[in-house]
Amino acid sequence: HIQDPASQRLTWNKPPKSVLVIKKIRDASLLQPFKELCVYLTEENNMIVYVEKKVLEDPAIANDENFGPVKKKFCTFREDYDDISNQIDFIICLGGDGTLLYASSLFQGSVPPVMAFHLGSLGFLTPFNFENFQSQVTQVIEGNAALVLRSRLKVKVVKEHREKSPVQNGIEENGVVSASLEKEVGKQIMQYQVLNEVVVDRGPSSYLSNVDVFLDGHLITTVQGDGVIVSTPTGSTAYAAAAGASMIHPNVPAIMITPICPHSLSFRPIVVPAGVELKIMLSPDARNTAWVSFDGRKRQEICHGDSISITTSCYPLPSICFRDPVSDWFESLAECLHWNVRKKQNNFAVEEEE
Repeated sequence: HIQDPASQRLTWNKPPKSVLVIKKIRDASLLQPFKELCVYLTEENNMIVYVEKKVLEDPAIANDENFGPVKKKFCTFREDYDDISNQIDFIICLGGDGTLLYASSLFQGSVPPVMAFHLGSLGFLTPFNFENFQSQVTQVIEGNAALVLRSRLKVKVVKEHREKSPVQNGIEENGVVSASLEKEVGKQIMQYQVLNEVVVDRGPSSYLSNVDVFLDGHLITTVQGDGVIVSTPTGSTAYAAAAGASMIHPNVPAIMITPICPHSLSFRPIVVPAGVELKIMLSPDARNTAWVSFDGRKRQEICHGDSISITTSCYPLPSICFRDPVSDWFESLAECLHWNVRKKQNNFAVEEEE
């Protein structure tokens, strides 16, 4: 039996009490929606609202005396310092798709349901309009909403023969933030949960990248080109789509491998089953190093002997739907990417009979 995606519904074991509000930083247009939402959550729903500390440091919020009583009720946190993973019942994002990716990065384990409002430049992952936010938020609190489980990638980066640097609270001296860090003799291991894609590219080098891709321990191909994208179905409409890959509905259990400008005319993007383990390493005869990023963040260099292991995470991101998983996805294709939009062909004119 294959489950109908439309049958996935949000259900609460007990009424939600705490909500994390994520607001895009340095965007003046979001200040008023942010204030209205927080007032509604705290005063009308008696919710405990968590907000990132740097959001409240915005002068427009810090100097607003009318907002002061609401602000005093907030619980604040700092990224990479405070662990809030077990304190949040659900998340509300205000901004573009980047706010949802940021929410994903904050939860390296289980992720609370995410309700995302499109107030940014692109609304592919953010289906809600803010105009009727009160009734929509109330429906979510009452558990009356459809849900799509967006699979994530579990990525492990193993670096060998690197100089050891002191690690305090997950932050190295050079400022590189690691989601999970473990030191071994001659090895540095980092783990990430990725919602969109892992991108391996040639970085500043003018040479082609030359990386080997293994699947379940078997070498399947060597990528010679600008790099390779390993993405989730959610990420199939992001960088992978720009590189020529197919767009895959988020309910499809799969991992996509998409070359970036490959120097081979027959190198087509492929889809492999979710759950396989991919491993990417520099080819032994590669002329230069490669660079890797995770959802556009944590960019770092990959040298000979280093490896990137990728598989499907057991912690998906539950994304709350505006209508249902199928309607939302096709609507976003039409709205954001203008999928299959063209001028229609004229029909044949019916000639009048003489």
